[in-house]
Order: sequence, then structure tokens, then C-alpha cells
Amino acid sequence: LQGIFVLGLPYALLHSGYSGLLLIVLAAALCCYTGKILIACLYEENEDGQLIRVRDTYEDIANACCKKLSPSLGGIAVNVTQVVELIMTCILYLVVSGNLLSHSFPYVPVTEKTWSVIAFVTLLPCIFIRTLKIVSKLSQLCSLVHFVIILVVIIYCLTQMHQWSWAKFRLSLEFEDFLVSVGVIIFSYTSQIFLPTLEGSMKNPGEFRCMLNWTHFFACVLKTTFALTAFLTWGEKTKEVITDNLPSFLETLVNLCLLTKALLSYPLPFFAATEIVYSCISKDNHSNYRSPLLALTVRGSFLLLTLLMAMFTPHFALLMGLSGSVTGAAMTFLLPSLFHLKLKWKKLSFLERCADISVFILGFLCSLAGIVCSIKGLLEVFR
Repeated sequence: LQGIFVLGLPYALLHSGYSGLLLIVLAAALCCYTGKILIACLYEENEDGQLIRVRDTYEDIANACCKKLSPSLGGIAVNVTQVVELIMTCILYLVVSGNLLSHSFPYVPVTEKTWSVIAFVTLLPCIFIRTLKIVSKLSQLCSLVHFVIILVVIIYCLTQMHQWSWAKFRLSLEFEDFLVSVGVIIFSYTSQIFLPTLEGSMKNPGEFRCMLNWTHFFACVLKTTFALTAFLTWGEKTKEVITDNLPSFLETLVNLCLLTKALLSYPLPFFAATEIVYSCISKDNHSNYRSPLLALTVRGSFLLLTLLMAMFTPHFALLMGLSGSVTGAAMTFLLPSLFHLKLKWKKLSFLERCADISVFILGFLCSLAGIVCSIKGLLEVFR
């Protein structure tokens, strides 16, 4: 829940004003709710009325909903969406890495795109990652670096309290900028694709709902505190990546820490995306499923794809808004509510049905509007 994309939240507040604070809280509540109903879709009641886990993955839920149309249609759609979201996440890490390096070494005559290529070279060993054990160790280091960064930024902002002013919040908003901010905020909370595996690996799955409540609560508090203190400090001068606003003596240090975090974060979505592809190939009974050459080819292709996308779309906030609007909204709002209605319709109360339908409609509208505005923003930048 606390990824590097939190760095875009102050910029989102710049374009959403007071409503941005409400959106951060509302997104946390909605994401917590859809996480719960998604996990509910993994269970069915037996003859004694006891809940039994009959499904294991997001793909299984999708296949159960679409089995009348095609036994595997839903799973294919979900897998494609998951892979796109994971790859977009990897692309964002490369974009951020190039941005951080260019601002850390402004006197080096190297473009931001070239810095992204340099960062990409350090990620080439990802081709040889074969187990989650290595990824988990990298993720632990990543989490430690992340909290240090957030703490440093908040402490600096607190030292600037004397210049804070609520007048910095905009009362009149540009509708299109606001919708891009919605995508940014949504993407900062997306975690649904990992929840079925997480719940299945818990020692006591019965505590999942409580865990989800507390994690989203603390995530909301931290995101709101970070975004608010940063925006009150810089106001209209808030940049897409908030660390660009720091004074030079802190910016280089924090940017290097962020670079470390971005590079350490990359292997997790990269590994997850390649594993989904391998799983699909395995189900088709391909004899070369575990071929070392095939593994290197797939991983190498994914690595190259992320580099090419990072080179041609080097705009952090707009790319994050587009990702949140497309895959983030689908995996976080649209599909969980749709699947819950499909699988549990007869057992849901009227209010529960209304809640699911409302979440679906809200997610659809936000996704559609966000897609249009983000693409329009990207096209204007390229022109």
C-alpha cells in the first residue's frame, strides 16, 4: 500500500484542492471494501453453512464468473489486466529512476532518457531471478528505505511550518486535471491482485478483514499526512515528484535513496508478471515451459519493453494517472464488485447490492474520464 507512487500525491493535491484530501480517504475506504468482497468470492458455503475456500486466485474467481461463456475467458482477461498493470508499474520505476538521477547530478551533461537507460542496465540481473525468495529480501530492504525517505521529507516540511497557509489550496479546479489526480490517488492504493495469495498464506485467514481495516487506515493516515505537509510547504510550486522541491543539500541524498528504492522495487512486479506468463504457458502444456532459453527470452523481452515505454513516455504523473485509470480502476473497483454481484447475488442484501453497483458505476466513470484526460495530457506533451 505504501509504494514510491506516494510521491505523486502532493502533486495530485495541487490539481484537486480540498477534494483531494477527501479522495485519499474515500479511496482507502473503497479499496478496503473491494478487497473484502474480492476475498469473499474465494469462499462458498457447504451443506452445513460453513465457508469453504474453493478458489485460490483472482483468475479462479474470473473463470467461475465466466464459465457459461467460456471456461477460461475470465481468467485470460484478468491475467492480461494483471500483466499490464505490473508492467506499467515496472515502467514507472524506470521513469522515476531517470528523473531522480537527472536531478541528483544536474551538472552531468546527460539527458533524463539516458539516465533511464543507465538505471535499466543495473536491472539486467533480474533476468536471472527464478524464485520469490530473492525478491522478498529485496522488498524488505525497499520497505526500510521507503520509510526513511518519507520520514525525512515530513521532518523537513515540519521545519517549514511557519510558511504554511491553507490559502494555497485551490477552490476552483480544472476538471481534467482533477480527473488525472483521481487516477494518481487510485493507483497509490492498488493491491487487490496480491490479496488472494496473501489471504491464503496467512496463519489465521479469519483475521484478514481486521488486517485489511488497519492497513488501509494507517496507509490513509500516512498518505494524507505526507501529501498535506508537502503541499502546504510548496503550494503552487509543487512538482510531479515531490523530492524535486527539496533544497539541494537534501535533494541529492533523498533522490539517491529513492533511486535505491525504485531499483529494489522493480523485481517484485517484474517477477510477478513473468510468473503469470509462465503459468499460462504451463496450462497449455508447452514442453519448453521451463526451458532456460525460453525463460531468458521472456524476461529479456519484458525488460526491453519496460525500457522502451519509459523512453517514450517519461512523464511520471501522467503515466501514473493513465495506469490508475485503466488497470488500477479495473482491478480495484470494477472487477471485484462485478464478480461479487455475479457469485453472491442471491445471498446479498439490498444495501449490499446497491453498494456493489455504486462502486462499479463510480469506478467505471472515473476510469473512463481518467483515460480520456490522461491520454489527452500525454498527447499535448508529445506535441
